[in-house]
Amino acid sequence: MIPLPLSTVAELTGGTVTGLPPDGPEPVVRGPVVIDSREAVPGALFAALPGERADGHDFAPAAFAGGASAVLAARPVDGPAVVVPDVQEALGLLARGVLARLPDAVVTGVTGSAGKTSTKDLIAQVVERAGPTIAPVGSFNNEIGLPLTALRADEGTRHLVLEMGARGIGHIAYLCGIARPAIGVVLNVGSAHLGEFGSREAVAQAKGEMVEALPASGTAVLNADDPLVAAMASRTEAQVVTFGRGPDATVRAVDEDLDEAGRGRFTLVTPEGEAKVALRLAGAHMVPNALAAAAVARAAGMGVADVADALSAAGPRSRWRMEVTDRPDGVTVINDAYNANPESTRAALDVLAHLARGRRAFAVLGEMAELGDTSVAEHAKIGQHVARSGVAGLVVVGDAAAPVAEGAAQVAAWTGELVQVDDVGAAVTALSGRLRPHDVVLVKGSRVAGLERVAAALLPEAAGPDGAAPDAPAGGARA
Repeated sequence: MIPLPLSTVAELTGGTVTGLPPDGPEPVVRGPVVIDSREAVPGALFAALPGERADGHDFAPAAFAGGASAVLAARPVDGPAVVVPDVQEALGLLARGVLARLPDAVVTGVTGSAGKTSTKDLIAQVVERAGPTIAPVGSFNNEIGLPLTALRADEGTRHLVLEMGARGIGHIAYLCGIARPAIGVVLNVGSAHLGEFGSREAVAQAKGEMVEALPASGTAVLNADDPLVAAMASRTEAQVVTFGRGPDATVRAVDEDLDEAGRGRFTLVTPEGEAKVALRLAGAHMVPNALAAAAVARAAGMGVADVADALSAAGPRSRWRMEVTDRPDGVTVINDAYNANPESTRAALDVLAHLARGRRAFAVLGEMAELGDTSVAEHAKIGQHVARSGVAGLVVVGDAAAPVAEGAAQVAAWTGELVQVDDVGAAVTALSGRLRPHDVVLVKGSRVAGLERVAAALLPEAAGPDGAAPDAPAGGARA
């Protein structure tokens, strides 16, 4: 973050400075901006957000003890503060003001129903070769996470890659108002959060706010293989660049294949030339994500050879997303437990089938949340997909996921074992009695299912200190 006197913080946020000592110098905020008092360091600004179980203002003394220069607060605290009407809104205003002071930073926004985090990670790993890059670890994609990420930028930042999610119309427009992207990526329009949006057309309306926010000098990067995304070209004055597998895409993949570990290999084709790419990430669904990253890098001025080399070197950066780990006994665990929707679950199951050729496969599936009226049908379809993939066993966790079991049972040709359990502990018990050396197991579900704890039990040496999501800001991630 760029250093800001407390009076400038107040100016940018529309707040009032309080709590200054009568004779002392004006505090200077040098960053970072934090919402957890335990993360406060000398020069930090602590944003005292209200929480479900605690009020951030109660932790102001702890933030000061950690060295924080000041608090962004809704009421005076015992120490230097900028008092604002709404702390969350003030975070956005502060981020917008800081970015306005960094004209050399190119902001890229990424949205879509699935693949945002993986694509954001790929973009960051490619464009950081062209200059210092800031991107969040994980899904900091809402009104809190996005400003916190943007506020990490300083005068040396050349690329700022931001994930943008939404749970309703106007959310992405709000985030774009903070970050003002020059490059906007829309990956896809899928089934995620249909319970909140009501239809794919409504999802498309929300996601298209990304391209509407771009300046005429900007670049819209659109998925040519998704008709609802491709149609967004009419909603922007920016230059439109498309990516996809079809022949008409500006940036496309040909000669596509998967290696023995399920990782994509393809030839990257652009108007400027071609180059071979060998991804380190599992799944055919990672290829479009890589193409989107290539399109962004091309818009940022990188050459095709450099882009292909960077894509081939890029690895996973955010936890619990297609993490493939081999245990000492040869069991392969695919931990994709951060989130789930029908599209991403089918993609993960396809990876399971590919890795399990000649080996026994098990799928541990939990609820796909927020699907609304389509929930029962979509879960049943996933069950049918599982059964047709020929897994040796399906473990369905929780009542909300029960239609997955019902769907699998409808496939008469499937001879695998179906197990329904109530919770994570029962799922672990079910697996422990069934897994044998060299089996392959997929763990997949929405955040509410908490299936990362199943993966942690299967891979105790790789588990973190607790079962909490490591990368979601307050308020949770969005679609």
